[in-house]
Amino acid sequence: MNSVPGAARVIVIGGGVLGTMHAVAARRRGFEVVQLEREPDARGASVRNFGLVWVSGRAPGPELDLALRARERWAEIAAEVPGVGFRPHGSLTLAAGDAEMSLIKEASALPDAPRRGYEVLDVAAARAVNPALRGEFAGALLCTRDAIVEPRAVPSALRAHLLASGGYRWLPGREAVVAEPHAVRDHTGEWHRGDLVVICSGAAYTGIAGPHLAACPVPPLRRVRLQMMQTRPFAARLTTAIADGDSMRYYPAFDLPGRRLLGPQTPAAARTRAQLLLVQRLDGGLTIGDTHEYDEPFGFDVDEDAYDHLRARAETLLGAPLPPVQRRWAGVYSQVTGDELYHRAQIEPGVVLVTGPGGRGMTCSPAIAEETFA
Repeated sequence: MNSVPGAARVIVIGGGVLGTMHAVAARRRGFEVVQLEREPDARGASVRNFGLVWVSGRAPGPELDLALRARERWAEIAAEVPGVGFRPHGSLTLAAGDAEMSLIKEASALPDAPRRGYEVLDVAAARAVNPALRGEFAGALLCTRDAIVEPRAVPSALRAHLLASGGYRWLPGREAVVAEPHAVRDHTGEWHRGDLVVICSGAAYTGIAGPHLAACPVPPLRRVRLQMMQTRPFAARLTTAIADGDSMRYYPAFDLPGRRLLGPQTPAAARTRAQLLLVQRLDGGLTIGDTHEYDEPFGFDVDEDAYDHLRARAETLLGAPLPPVQRRWAGVYSQVTGDELYHRAQIEPGVVLVTGPGGRGMTCSPAIAEETFA
């Protein structure tokens, strides 16, 4: 690492998107950075998600403000690091019937709708925006502020940029095991000392974050397990991300009176708390999900009924059969249990734990990292 005399040093624990965004934010301010990751590369929630920069569903107020700041920062990062695969494509939430369309119209009438880029579309207008939609739906909500990145590429692309710029050291296969003021020791016995240590531990509630979390009288975090899949390349090109009406059951932007009028989900969707989110990858494949499981211990296997439901929903909206599925996976992310947007705590002088953004992690991580250094 090219040392800068007198420069402050930041130690980042965790190689996922939140940790790596902290490394980016630190270098942006001229700090030297050492980043540790216990795995050879990021393998957790950061690379097991849709890669959605999802403004449309965020709660009004601080959460929407955070997401919009992050959306601007994503665009700036993409100009410097095209390898993250940023596309400002927006999204379409597709309604299956009158109740879902009423909820879409209710959301689009709120004062913050222009900030989200909301526009209510009929079927013809939705197909004009995304011609790949040849299936059955009643209308759509366009959100022009949503965007897409490539989740499996983001951490490595950002690291390559940091390594090229100097002042940055990447240490994979190093697990931080002990913290003391302004320092951590990894499992090899090496100490890493800095002006600030930022721990982005993801869904790991043991290890270096364990004593702090165990001492909290009320657990500040919980884990959420999801199931997803990816197909081989789809023949048509999708020009937006896609969500179905069930997604409005889960995103706080749609916590409105009309949500109580939605009919029941199918048994498989209700049991697995399923919503359809669909994103086309740069290679043409479709990432499809997801489900929500909250009760631990999580199973080691996956639920095929959920995949059958999501596949059928996607084919109904696209009006075409899906290509063969080439991979399935489960992921686990960390989510705050209270009213915070994420969990931040000082666990030692000069040692800060930042974790728990939940499903907003990919969206908001650039702005969360900026808040750490603000």
